[in-house]
Amino acid sequence: MTAVLLVLVTLGFISIVIEDIVHIDKAKTTLFFGSTVWMLYFMAPPHHASYEEVSHALNENLLDIATLWLFLMAAMTFVAYLSSKGIIDGLVNRLLPERLSERKLMMLTGLFAFIFSSMADNITSTLVCITVLVSLKLPTEKLLRYIVLVIFSVNAGGAALITGDVTTLMIFLAGKVAILDLALLVLPALIAVLLLAWMLSRPLTDDLVLQKQEFNITRGDKVIAYMFFFTILGTIVANIAFSIPPVLSFLFGLSLMFMVVQFMNKDEPILDYVRRIEFDTLLFFLGVLLLVGMLKELGVLAYFPKLYNYLPTLAANYVVGLVSALFDNVPLTAALLKSGIDMSLSEWLTLTYSVGVGGSLLVIGSAAGVVAMSKVEALTFGSYLKFSGYLLVAYTVGFVGVVTLGQILSQ
Repeated sequence: MTAVLLVLVTLGFISIVIEDIVHIDKAKTTLFFGSTVWMLYFMAPPHHASYEEVSHALNENLLDIATLWLFLMAAMTFVAYLSSKGIIDGLVNRLLPERLSERKLMMLTGLFAFIFSSMADNITSTLVCITVLVSLKLPTEKLLRYIVLVIFSVNAGGAALITGDVTTLMIFLAGKVAILDLALLVLPALIAVLLLAWMLSRPLTDDLVLQKQEFNITRGDKVIAYMFFFTILGTIVANIAFSIPPVLSFLFGLSLMFMVVQFMNKDEPILDYVRRIEFDTLLFFLGVLLLVGMLKELGVLAYFPKLYNYLPTLAANYVVGLVSALFDNVPLTAALLKSGIDMSLSEWLTLTYSVGVGGSLLVIGSAAGVVAMSKVEALTFGSYLKFSGYLLVAYTVGFVGVVTLGQILSQ
């Protein structure tokens, strides 16, 4: 049964890769394979697991999925409201000049995504960046280059802060690194982002001419925009000060938005914005996380700590980053922490960087990539893979930078 489940999980991931060939929406195929493996897991549990053990495993995975689902729903509803009211378009219209080179826009996109993801979570950062880029009505081929940069940048920006990436928080809570130590990741990660922006922008030689428009943004819509901003800040503060889960803070912010709009404009169908979010994105997430959860239950991730028995620590950390593009970096990091691997501070920093940024190498390797793939129809596994060489170079340069700074620190 273990072999059967592994084959079905593999087919689930392959269905994402061949979506362009079979023309079946990845949300449908991943949900089918994800639910199928768990049905079989209950019908014939591997290793003679009891019903209680199997049920506990499913409930644990569903809790993780529900947390991400609810967070994503809240963030997408906020963005849907702001976008429909023209607030995001108006902000772009005000901040960007009438004429801007495509290369300069690439650099600004990378910097914005990098900085914003250090304040907000990767999903919110990706949603906002994609909404802004789509509003510019760029040609598809060029838009894909900017989206690739956004995915890499939000992962790189979050890796250096405990509030920016779950794996960074896990390594910090395990006592392997301190907050000041994590600051050393900022410069190498930023260099990697700027290098990728430069490589992606090389074929772009045109200028963008933006049509300046007047957007009539009401006082009430501005209030909601500020609420969104303060919800992001409040999520960070509440998590640090009181360990409140980000999903709870965002749901609270969303409920406040509902109440404020109700009192300001009773005729506004505010709950309709929940229906405007892309539920195929949520279903895709559900399918992918069910597949990843099955890999976790089958103990596949437990094999990766053995890499350190055959490779030097730094080489193993580099490879783990590559592996995180295929497997969820949270259970992968948990498996490494539980294995009792002994590493120096500089080596733990390289691992923090690699598991945080390595997921960018494949579009299915991070939440940012999955969100982007669901929001931009032209972004598929195959189209993203075309930029894998650039992404690998940027990831490697950042990794070498972390190693160099770590060695300087240890002297």
